Amino acid sequence: MTSEGPQIKAMQAPGPMATVTGVQLMQGLGVQPAKGFWADAWDHVAKRGGARFAIVWLGIVLFFALFSPIIANGHPILYRVKMPTGEWGGWTSPILENMSSVDVLLLLIGFAGGAWMFLAKRLSRSERLGVLTGFLLACGAGLIAGSFVLRFIADMGGTKREMIESRPLMWGRLTLNAARPLVMLGVALIPAIVLGLVLPFRRKGKFLGAVLAAVVIVLLGSVWWRKPLQTFPYQAAVESRRAEAVFTLVPFSPNQRSISADLLPPLTSSDMTQASLDELNSGRAVRTPGRSVYWLGTDSFGQDVVSQLMHACRVAISLGLVSTGIAVAIGVTIGALMGYFGGWVDMVLLRVVEAFMAMPVLFLLIIAAAVLPRNLYVTMALIGCVTWTGAARFIRAEFMRLRHQDFVQAAQALGLPLRSILFKHMLPNGVTPVLVDASFGIAVAISAEVTLSFLGLGPEEQSSWGRLLTDTTNNVGAFMWWLGVFPGAAIFLTVLSYNLMGEALRDAIDPKLKKARV
Repeated sequence: MTSEGPQIKAMQAPGPMATVTGVQLMQGLGVQPAKGFWADAWDHVAKRGGARFAIVWLGIVLFFALFSPIIANGHPILYRVKMPTGEWGGWTSPILENMSSVDVLLLLIGFAGGAWMFLAKRLSRSERLGVLTGFLLACGAGLIAGSFVLRFIADMGGTKREMIESRPLMWGRLTLNAARPLVMLGVALIPAIVLGLVLPFRRKGKFLGAVLAAVVIVLLGSVWWRKPLQTFPYQAAVESRRAEAVFTLVPFSPNQRSISADLLPPLTSSDMTQASLDELNSGRAVRTPGRSVYWLGTDSFGQDVVSQLMHACRVAISLGLVSTGIAVAIGVTIGALMGYFGGWVDMVLLRVVEAFMAMPVLFLLIIAAAVLPRNLYVTMALIGCVTWTGAARFIRAEFMRLRHQDFVQAAQALGLPLRSILFKHMLPNGVTPVLVDASFGIAVAISAEVTLSFLGLGPEEQSSWGRLLTDTTNNVGAFMWWLGVFPGAAIFLTVLSYNLMGEALRDAIDPKLKKARV
């Protein structure tokens, strides 16, 4: 017995190149545990060099999208002013006071989201994912809806005083400060109800995510609902010794303009005038960069390029994911109806799909962007509403293949509702090609936004890689290389990364290639 123990133990844990006999397999020795579908696909994706490069680059973009408000900001972290008596006042934090609700939400996600996924071990992985997804969707929808309502109340209180005076009972006692928590509390209930009906996660995870989102919506909407007027007098006050400040790594906001408001090359000091810049270019002066240096230069408005590149990562990530999510939702719904019913339903909806495919997407986006309000949310919805045809065709083909399967007929015989049959039984078995196509769709959405911003039709008051490219040539036709190289490289690497991820995921889930690997 003693001599057989090590032998059996060795057979139970054979190495990757060990061989076992048929009898040992029947005894359960040397059997490797089977992996799930997506776990096996991810292992094959992670083995490819291009996919690893894409993961690293997209991780960098995501990092700057979350933490750019505290990495590149013209407002100091700590700030105090010298009083007329010569004494120093108390320390304040302008960087925290001047953040918007979206800035605080993204920072909260960045710090707490990863910790939640790794530390909440009592919940299963699906429950943790359900809580995080529900939290993100509920907070985003609640903050957007609440900001519109609060802005409407602010406009009513500031520009229509005669209406307020005519309705003293309704508006006289309800100030804006008192309205914020009430409005946000009412708005927070809407995403909670939607989460309970739509998200395909467990009830416990959805409920906890909705409750957390409601609390965060009320807090953020009550304190940071609108970004105040952006002024940056701090560096001038520090240089004149009227104040002391502690700045962040890049002490410039994306909308902060230099004193000269000229195009400045990389590694140029913020207080460098045009005369000293001419002397520097002619070789009569030596560059002496101070504390505030434009590491990648400025654009035609005198705004820092590094800060704009970092803050533009948020536009690229959010616009790509949200617009692709809208396109996938529309395409899956229409494709599911076409593939499940067939017949005249398929014929009518297929004509609609073909009509959208025949439209020139770029010209349609340009016309719509010129007519509709130019903000980030409209741009997301606009791109998502014209790029859903690919998802619809994939789902249509998959549902036509699945509608005669035994499990679908069993669900129909049990009398399950149509929503349950389509989205709980058939969709998980046919959504794989759509997810692969979605990675390519994100790259298309980013390219579309860059094109609109380059043409001057992108989101206003938002940093964008495409808007930086418009300043590559100035009024006299000179080529400003730093405005073409750095934003262009960011666009190229981001689009390339999404395409590499899509190709790796497509190869990992291809049934023919999986048989070849086996």
